[in-house]
Amino acid sequence: MKFLTTLAVLPLALAACSKNDSTGNVDQPAAAPVAAAAAPAGQNWTETVVKTPEGYLMGNPNAPIKLVEYGARSCPTCGAFGREAYKPLTEKYVSTGKVSFEFRDFLVHGAPDVALTLLGQCGGVAPFFPILEQMYGNQIAFLDKLQAMTPDQQKALANQPPTVVATKLAEQMGAIDFVKQRGIPEAKARACLADQKQLEVMAKPTENAMQAGTVTGTPTFLINDKKLDQVVSWDQMEKALKAAGA
Repeated sequence: MKFLTTLAVLPLALAACSKNDSTGNVDQPAAAPVAAAAAPAGQNWTETVVKTPEGYLMGNPNAPIKLVEYGARSCPTCGAFGREAYKPLTEKYVSTGKVSFEFRDFLVHGAPDVALTLLGQCGGVAPFFPILEQMYGNQIAFLDKLQAMTPDQQKALANQPPTVVATKLAEQMGAIDFVKQRGIPEAKARACLADQKQLEVMAKPTENAMQAGTVTGTPTFLINDKKLDQVVSWDQMEKALKAAGA
């Protein structure tokens, strides 16, 4: 698969991951407010997580407002949004049952995103969102270590399979130790990084979105399947959620 071959490339210029250069659509007529929905007895919507065909969804699966993010774990703009937005998003909106939040990994930076995503999905459903949020919290440290690679280290990765490159970058970033400290044994983490079949499954949402033209950069947000333009901050996102009736 040609797309997977490109994932072995080592792109270290990580700042230019954002897009949204078209006219904004945040300031639109507000929809009628939607009603809150209580979680089943003994449950909390912020702890209700399911695997979807393209990502992981937190919250009421029947929420009338469905927020989707295509994000990249090594994208600085995505990291800034995650550090600013995830706590109020989950506590103020997902917890009410009005809004569900689905995250879809989009591998905009190739190999660095592959490494972090394989590890981020390694623990399965329950730890997916905590690890995602904590990866964004630690993103600057990951990227600093990645940028510290020497030309010789980068050259040594040329023509290597994507799983080999992912493992080497995970080691360089300290990401294996990072997930190990969060309950994923090192042996399991390394097995996830070496799993070619999982890499192909994980890369499919990126490939599909690229072919469809849905996503041209990260972060890209959709509310009820409608793409939001010019939304990269929590303030902008909150306006969009309120306009949708949250």
